[in-house]
Amino acid sequence: MSRLIATVAIVGSLALVACGEDDEAPEAQAPAAEASASPEAGGGDATTAEKPSKQDRGGGSGKPGITIATGDSQFGQILFDGSDRGIYFFDKETSETSECYGACAEAWPPVLTEGDPQAEGGAEAKLLGTTERDDGSTQVTYAGRPLYYYVNDPPGEALCHNVEEFGGLWLVVEPGGEAVG
Repeated sequence: MSRLIATVAIVGSLALVACGEDDEAPEAQAPAAEASASPEAGGGDATTAEKPSKQDRGGGSGKPGITIATGDSQFGQILFDGSDRGIYFFDKETSETSECYGACAEAWPPVLTEGDPQAEGGAEAKLLGTTERDDGSTQVTYAGRPLYYYVNDPPGEALCHNVEEFGGLWLVVEPGGEAVG
């Protein structure tokens, strides 16, 4: 029985550490090859040049894109996507320009869309927008800031809130557009 308890304790601690394994990551990430062409991979390089924003008019494509909704969590109501994946802000980013590329985007994939993001539940459509990433993909913004997932969060959970990694804190997002403190 004590072996089982020890095993459960080790697995539990590894799950907690998984969010913040790279606390010593440099502020700027080195260029990396694209992780994948899938909308959730978020590969690209480390440049942070300003990209065109479509904040006031959504994605501007006229076709519906990813759904941003709200759901209950241990932090209260927060943002989730239509597949029930928790959504985060990176506190290092204070504008719509993403600074998360390479290894950062592998751990914290950007929320991407191929159409206009859609609000559902308590998510506010007026806060939704998009910004172009260095690789040409379209990242969803909320209240003018890029949105991300944590790669190992299971559906319906946000396990990596208030984790310091890649030079900043990762925070879940309230429906009004504020990061949960």
